[in-house]
Amino acid sequence: MLLATNVNAQKFAKLDKSPLDASSFPASYKDANKQIKVVYGRPFLKGRSLNDLAPNGKVWRTGANEAPYITLYNDMKIGGKNVKAGNYSLFTIPGEKEWTIILSTDINVWGAYSYNEANDVVRVKAPVTAGDESIENFSIAFTEANGGANMHLAWGTTRVVVPFTK
Repeated sequence: MLLATNVNAQKFAKLDKSPLDASSFPASYKDANKQIKVVYGRPFLKGRSLNDLAPNGKVWRTGANEAPYITLYNDMKIGGKNVKAGNYSLFTIPGEKEWTIILSTDINVWGAYSYNEANDVVRVKAPVTAGDESIENFSIAFTEANGGANMHLAWGTTRVVVPFTK
């Protein structure tokens, strides 16, 4: 009887509608020498337009739920601008032709509701391109590039690439 009471007393959360994910460079989980890692929520389009979910010209949390956090394990350059190793929030300002990528010292924040431009560490512009296939869940991935990595943001047919170098 005690066993049945304890089992019934446990409450576990249901799966999140926008699951949490992580992407890193290098991507192999066996590689202990990470340079970059991003932890973010992956919202679904579910028939909605990207502009409805991440409006052009407005600061967006770059995913769902909490603003994603990005960890730089080494000092790096983002779009040619120096950024010290550390933890930051990743915000973006979507646009038709380019997105503004923002790293902020505001961490552990929900959405972009309390976003404060005064806490920006770096802002860089990244061009928008169109992909051949539509991506249902917002996605972040890294590829190796000369002297570092490219961070790829994809949702719907929108693609944005942000260069990170040493």
